[in-house]
Amino acid sequence: MTQESSATVALSQDPHSFARPQQAIIKHVDWDLVVDFDKKQISGNGIYRIEQTNHSLEIVLDIRDLTIHSVKLDDDPSEQEFTLSAPVKYLGQALRIPLQKKTRTVTIAFETKPQAAALQWLTPEQTAGKHHPFLFTQSQAILARTWLPCQDSPGVRFTYTAKVKVPAHLLPLMSADNPQEKSAQGEYFFKMDQPIPSYLLSLAVGNLEFRPVGKRCGVYAEPETIQDATYEFADTEKMLEAAEALYGPYLWGRYDLLVLPPSFPFGGMENPKLTFATPTIITKDRSLTSLIAHELAHSWSGNLVTNATWNDFWLNEGFTVYFERRIMEALYGHDYSEMLHTLGYQDLQHALTDDLASTPKDTCLKLDLQGSDPDEGLTEIAYEKGNYFLRHIEKLVGQERFDQFVKAYFNTYKFQSMDTTRFLEILEKELINGDAALREQINANAWVYEPGIPAGIEPPHARKFDQVKEQLQKWEAGTPPSELETNHWSTHEWLYFLRGLSKSLTLAKMEELDQAFTFTQSGNSEIVAVWLQHAITHNYTPANARLEEFLTHVGRRKFLVPLYKALLAQPDGKQRAKALYKKARPNYHAVATSTFDEMVGV
Repeated sequence: MTQESSATVALSQDPHSFARPQQAIIKHVDWDLVVDFDKKQISGNGIYRIEQTNHSLEIVLDIRDLTIHSVKLDDDPSEQEFTLSAPVKYLGQALRIPLQKKTRTVTIAFETKPQAAALQWLTPEQTAGKHHPFLFTQSQAILARTWLPCQDSPGVRFTYTAKVKVPAHLLPLMSADNPQEKSAQGEYFFKMDQPIPSYLLSLAVGNLEFRPVGKRCGVYAEPETIQDATYEFADTEKMLEAAEALYGPYLWGRYDLLVLPPSFPFGGMENPKLTFATPTIITKDRSLTSLIAHELAHSWSGNLVTNATWNDFWLNEGFTVYFERRIMEALYGHDYSEMLHTLGYQDLQHALTDDLASTPKDTCLKLDLQGSDPDEGLTEIAYEKGNYFLRHIEKLVGQERFDQFVKAYFNTYKFQSMDTTRFLEILEKELINGDAALREQINANAWVYEPGIPAGIEPPHARKFDQVKEQLQKWEAGTPPSELETNHWSTHEWLYFLRGLSKSLTLAKMEELDQAFTFTQSGNSEIVAVWLQHAITHNYTPANARLEEFLTHVGRRKFLVPLYKALLAQPDGKQRAKALYKKARPNYHAVATSTFDEMVGV
């Protein structure tokens, strides 16, 4: 591929940002921050190095629920006037700062509010150790503006440093070069030399330890969790090497993992150099580490080449799901990756026929999220339909040719932003290359701009699941569970088995399965979450205590949404869901409560 300017893509207007980077843009920030657990507050200042275009005399930043104390320009000690727009739902406010013709730096003093949506302040009781508080951020999609003034669009990239002061007994980490030991003074310096968008800004502070799992990879976790985490993620360096063999060098230096408390609302977050991970993937058998492959893959798709706006979210996630499964295929074989593809296809079908059936426009890859919270675009469409589209292309042109295209794509557009229109132009020029028959077979416009899945596309087929079907049929025909051939099943086989259970399952059959396989008490969160949906649907009361414990302990939205939906679908479900949610809500991050406050009612 030939190197081309991405300026028109990177600086296109983002409907979820007030910023006008075409006029004045942030290029680097030096932050000086203090983390106060007593006040639940981050305070400090940032020195923003900017570039003006066309002699613009104003720069616009995004803030939401932030207090701005002062603004200064360059070396002038006097405070500069600034204005704030009226608040807009989801978006917050525009921070408008007048500039001089040759302004080079803007210094902003600010502090967060306790309700800042990106921040979750955990009490000691909400951690694994029960003795120290914990703080973590979740900036994606547009929550960075709730803890730092910024141009909060994925199309704006900048480098940064940060001086961070925390209580001396705690360790802070950021999406940057990180310390591996605590400082007696509680003062730390962070540096991110590669330009990143604001949604990849992260901070975590807790009683943390570090252990290496390879030359470039390591794990941070609470002391009570570190041993299990180190065992679980032992193959991380192998994943990194497999990823590089596919699509080129890893350009971020280190790749470390941070295991967060269970209230973290996602499976993982691909913060550069430091993936945030949920403890719900720690199973002591390494069966759920495809999530780590997913977050690692984001080091290319998303972090390196980034969706220009959240309407182009599939460019981040579709490529990442595809890449994740290529990593797992390289390490564990084709049959293993096909199980992941098949389970993902089931999730996609559920989204198409259930979750999004009433809003078919939301099943297009190219989204229209104008006026909406971009978190509403975080559905299986971007992930699994995006992956399915790329798999479709791969089958048409062959894996070798498709790999060459993807590798060149990442290398050519690294540290740049990409929108859907531009990507389709690149696909046409670099892969289709005038082949009318191939263009018609790929049918890109149908995949990207039309609802659902184009006709005639075959679903994935996992041979290992044929064996699971056979055992399920034997059990349904009367074979005792103890006689089923399940000894070597991974989590994926068990999930396929549980998803295949009849909707008319009797309580006697539920009890029979539970006694044989102890699903209710399983330590595997994926298995428990699916089992508990069956328990709710069939009113299997022996699982009630486990359901309450799970909902009040785990904050991962992937699990919570189906469980609350299952509760609400029952005759007495509304009252029961409200009671459970009232108890569980203090443990959830704002990303989760924004969903469930409306779904369940508060």
